[in-house]
Amino acid sequence: MQKLIRRREVASTENFFDTDIHPLLARVYRGRGIVSCDQLDLSLECLLSPTRLLNADRAAVMLADALTRDDRIVVIGDFDADGATSTALAVSALRAFGARHVDYLVPNRFEYGYGLTPEIVALAAVDKPNLIITVDNGISSLDGVAAAKELGISTLITDHHLAGRELPMANVIVNPNQPGCEFPSKNLAGVGVIFYIMLALRAELRAREWFEQRPPVNLAQYLDLVALGTVADVVPLDRNNRILVAAGLRRIRASQCRPGILALLEVASRQPHSVVASDLGFAVGPRINAAGRLEDMSIGIECLLCETLVGARAQADKLHQLNQDRRIIEQDMQAEAIEIIARLSFKGDTDLPIAMTLYQSGWHQGVIGILASRIKDRLHRPTIAFADGDSGEIKGSARSIPGIHIRDILDAVATRHPGLITRFGGHAMAAGLTLRTEDYEAFSAAFVVEVTRHADEVQLQAVIESDGALVPAEFELELATTLRFAGPWGQHFSEPMFDGVFLVVSQRLVGQKHLKLVLTPVGSKSMLDAIAFNVDLDRWPASEVEEVEIAYRLDVNEFRGQRSVQLMVEHLVALS
Repeated sequence: MQKLIRRREVASTENFFDTDIHPLLARVYRGRGIVSCDQLDLSLECLLSPTRLLNADRAAVMLADALTRDDRIVVIGDFDADGATSTALAVSALRAFGARHVDYLVPNRFEYGYGLTPEIVALAAVDKPNLIITVDNGISSLDGVAAAKELGISTLITDHHLAGRELPMANVIVNPNQPGCEFPSKNLAGVGVIFYIMLALRAELRAREWFEQRPPVNLAQYLDLVALGTVADVVPLDRNNRILVAAGLRRIRASQCRPGILALLEVASRQPHSVVASDLGFAVGPRINAAGRLEDMSIGIECLLCETLVGARAQADKLHQLNQDRRIIEQDMQAEAIEIIARLSFKGDTDLPIAMTLYQSGWHQGVIGILASRIKDRLHRPTIAFADGDSGEIKGSARSIPGIHIRDILDAVATRHPGLITRFGGHAMAAGLTLRTEDYEAFSAAFVVEVTRHADEVQLQAVIESDGALVPAEFELELATTLRFAGPWGQHFSEPMFDGVFLVVSQRLVGQKHLKLVLTPVGSKSMLDAIAFNVDLDRWPASEVEEVEIAYRLDVNEFRGQRSVQLMVEHLVALS
């Protein structure tokens, strides 16, 4: 899919920013909707109050009562990085507050599926809990909550996923996206929701003079988990989320974070003192996710719960190996998917279908989400990849593009074709679903029809938003460093991206599929190192190419103690 580079239209930055902000950074901020320095204040004092989150006060009372009664509590997590960090935070904070009987369960995705199912309730009930807390799941767990109620187990649902037409009959539900909640930030990750509940719980316990005979609890110690889960779940980084992520990053850079995160950074060859949000998203998060994709998310949770670096390193090594295994499985599946697409004989971008569904018997259920994401990126089309489930079912993982709300699409298909989808849930950009195997073709056709109702030509054109071109004097280390740490950058607050035409001095493959380049900006004599990851090996290297147009990030490369400017190439087109 050929991408279109579109430069952001930015009004003047005069009178909006302090004079010590670099003009280029001011331009970048303005392109992301920042119009005053007040919006750049990411101190914790600017965090939205938990009193504004619907039912956070009721959850606090419920938990405080449970602590007072010395109840048995089970936390039910999810099998991704958001779920793992949410679980680790809930368990750690409750124990710090004085809970003596708190444990966790995470559904094995291959045995129990997603969320608080009746089967998970039955498993939890073995330990006779008084209270079940869901984190990063539960808003659609009608049957699971009903099963818990029948057994006399109270339920506290904490989630951030979109609610369906019916809510579970839980004792308390805390979810910024539930009907009636007016919390200004609808973008909290699951870990952000449980962090807010712990803030409310601490306030409730203070009112009860709980800490008169117990040590106080500093909830800032959990912000490393909040930052990791928020970035890894790719939720929009609105100001409130940037405050949470920035605070967590400050703790990690100061090595005031849990040993598990330090160990994961270590196996990923990242230095804690220079960590940025993208390191959490592309290095730490995938290693935790690998546990839930291939084996058991409890490995990731135990890594985050480890209190010693020695113990955390052992868990991190397991996660690193699982991630290596995941990459191999993914590469094989991606090759098969590309072969399937090639057999469809599209005649260029204009001939691509409006949506893609892919299914291959034998694909790994834990990796189809990554596969769908890769194909979505390659074709710029909403994509669902399916793998075999149990009892004649297939399970799908969907990824979407801007402008196509994938959960709403699935909801519309389910409404128009009752019974076609067995289960579904998710976000605007990602969702999961289950079908009967024999319904795959019918669903695929209905899915294409529904996407067609919502799509237009603009949405189906892959676009790279650029902050413009850089002048030769701006390719310097101090500015690259300033941009790197000026975020946190992430979803809906994207890292600065630039574009331009460059002369190719040299090019070579490294790591089998990455293109290492030396480039010179047109009209300049300076030479710059650049790297493009996962290039099309049918096109690159191309010794005959002398000039290229690229979209790139200005980054800092550290090698053997030496720091230099490096261009991280996101889009590469040969011009001559």
